[in-house]
Formats: sequence, structure tokens, C-alpha cells
Amino acid sequence: MLTSLRLAAPLAAALSLAAPVALAAGARTAPPPIAPAPALPAVRIVAVVNAAPITNIDVDNRVRLFALSAGLKPSPDVLARLKPQIARQMIDEKIRMQAVERAHIVVPDKAIADAIGAIEKRNGMPPGALKARLAKAGVSFTTLVDQIRTQLGWTQLLREQLGTRGNVSDAAVRARQALLAQRIGQTEYHVAEIFIPVEGGRSRADAEGFANTVIGELRAGAPFAVTAAQFSQSQTALVGGDLGWVEANQLDPSVAAIVAQMPTGAISNPIDVPGGIDIVTLIDKRVAGQDVRTVLTARQVFLPFASPLNPAAPTPQQLATLQQAHHISATVTSCAQMEQVAIADHSPRPADPGPIDLAHVQPPAFRQMLTTLPAGKATQPVIAPDGIAVLIVCSRDQKNVAQLTPQEIRLQILSGRVDLLSRQFQQDLRSQAQIERLGAP
Repeated sequence: MLTSLRLAAPLAAALSLAAPVALAAGARTAPPPIAPAPALPAVRIVAVVNAAPITNIDVDNRVRLFALSAGLKPSPDVLARLKPQIARQMIDEKIRMQAVERAHIVVPDKAIADAIGAIEKRNGMPPGALKARLAKAGVSFTTLVDQIRTQLGWTQLLREQLGTRGNVSDAAVRARQALLAQRIGQTEYHVAEIFIPVEGGRSRADAEGFANTVIGELRAGAPFAVTAAQFSQSQTALVGGDLGWVEANQLDPSVAAIVAQMPTGAISNPIDVPGGIDIVTLIDKRVAGQDVRTVLTARQVFLPFASPLNPAAPTPQQLATLQQAHHISATVTSCAQMEQVAIADHSPRPADPGPIDLAHVQPPAFRQMLTTLPAGKATQPVIAPDGIAVLIVCSRDQKNVAQLTPQEIRLQILSGRVDLLSRQFQQDLRSQAQIERLGAP
């Protein structure tokens, strides 16, 4: 059993590392146990969308996928309340995928595999681990594949539907820059949303009841981004509901009034907006044009494990990798040298992880370590389930991150156009679809 490792938490997405693995003697850190899947009920068709069926098994798989993704152990009562909305979500996805197929858009298998690989990477899983974890939870892997295929295909369809509107002109960028310059000194909010539509015969009371169920799960610890990806009908669901930095006048007035009073990290009650209900969270707030932060540049070496790490029983290869990482930590004294080591050791991850906003580094202990790490001093090994990294800080600079580049402004404008089109297009497709509900999911 490994007992001599000095652990440091990872640098999250910036370093492409997973959560740290605790290797204390006699102890083991493991994900929460997954309740075994119940025996499969008889297959029933719960809805038919343009002659394509959705079964109760499809809905059950999606319910379990959400629970697994959110790290929840929902009670049967909560699951029962989620099922109607999940069934409705699957109806909308079926409508979207049918539109994708009519447009002869094919989502390559590689694109789906890359998306799954990105999920595994964000969660510190080795390749293939997600499929095994879904199987253990009784979730069909096809459920995840179908959801990703629909998301990617819908995004491609929206690009085609946008046509020339997908090209943001230099004049539009300059106009937005001028507007931003006028707003310097005003309060900006970093907001994420979950949009629940009220349409197709659904009552606002039903939507509000579901919204309250979701809010209860969020306040109990369900990750907002995961929940938004599963349930939000806004195009921002693809990025966890994140709206980015906005001012009050860029939000619906009802939402703006709530956001202005919310403490950071809070989850709102249901908010009535045109077309449905919003649930929002306030991630952060700042003064426009004034957000000076410490930004690091760094270099890293990543040494992969040949197999997933069992902290209680590391393999000889993992022990040798640890020794190699300790040697790098003790001998590398410059960023140039770290780059050379990364090349010599065939590090599978880039030596340069890109700019790192120190304020966003989690957990705080790791942020503190990077704050005080002397120049020319490498970190101790940072251990993840799939390997070990060693990092060295190259520079620390003060940067005003509130100043958007022209490319960031262009993407902001395009995102707004895509989201508006997505909502309108979905409403049109649903109004034209032949949908038959055949009972409770």
C-alpha cells in the first residue's frame, strides 16, 4: 500500500487532471456506491413521436443516467416526479433527431467517442471507464450515446439553419465594443440557467412543479451544470446552462430583478419568463471592465498509468511512475527544462496547459500552493486515477479579465443568435409533430 505520497489537488480543467486520489494507509477513497439496477419491468410504449416509439425502459435509463451524473441517490418519490419531465425531454430530443436525420446530417462515431472521452477526462476516468460505470449502475450505454448524438447533430443543424447569420460582421463586433465601453463601472453577473418551456398543452403549474423538484435536488447538492445539461431546453444546456458574464439589461426583467438580490452560489426559486420558467444560479459578480486577477503560465509533465489506480494496491508500474515523478519534482528547475522532460518522456498531455486564472483553481489548498510556489520550484507529484503530473509555474501576471477580445465578443454575439434560433426552431418542430402520449412513463 502506498503511504509515502505527498498529494496535491489537481488544477481542474486547466491541467486536465482529475480529482486527487487519497492514498492514506488503511484508507481508501471511492465514489459513492451505486444502487444495483432493479429488475427490468415489462416494456411499454409511453409515447409515439411521428411514428417513433419511446418506451418506459428508455425513460428509466435516462432517469438513472441523471442520478449517476449528478451523484445523487434520489428517493423513489423524487424519481417518480422526474420521470414525466424526462419523458417530455426525450420527446423533444426525438423531434430534434428526426429533424437532424431529415437534413441528412450524420454525426460521426469519432465525434461521439471524443465527447465521451472528454467526459471521462473531466471526471478523472481512464478510457472506457464510463461505459463500465454505466453498466454497473444498470444504465444502457446507448442512452448516453443517443443523447450525445442528438446534441451534436442539433448543433450542426442550427449552424446550417443560421446560414449567413452565423457570420458575425466586424461592424457588429465594433458596435458591441462601443456598448461595452459605455457600461464600464456597471455591475455584471455570471449567471447559469435551466429553462423549462411551457408549450404543447403543458400547464404552467406542471412546469412549476417540476421546477421545484429540480430546485430541491440542486439545493441538495446536484451539480447545476449536469442538471442543466439533462433538463434545460435552452441551447446553453450544451455548456451546463452557462450564460457567461451579462448585465441586468441583457436578462429577462424578472430574472434580472432576482439576480440583483441573490448571494453568490444561490439557486433561485422558479421565475416566470416568456415561454416558460427559468431557474438560475449566480456564479459570481463584478464591476464591468474591472476584474483584475492573477494569471499564471506553467509547464507540466504527465506520466500515465498503464491501468487505473487502486490506491490500496498500486501496481509495480505505478510505483515506478511515482519514483519518476519524484525525480522530476526534485531535479527540474525551469520551464524550459520541464518542456524538455515532457518531450523526452512522451507526455500525452501538452506541456503548456494555457493561461491559468488563479482565482478559479480548486480546491483552495492547491490554489494556495500555486500562490506561494517559488519560481523555479516544481510541485510535488499530483496524483489522479490515470496518472501523475508535475507542474512548474513560469510567470504570474495581473490581467484584467473583464476586457473581452474581439473574438470573445464575436462568440458572445453568435451564442445569442444560436440560442434564440434553437428555441424558435424547437417550438416550430413541436407544433408540427404528431405526438401521442400513451400513459405514465
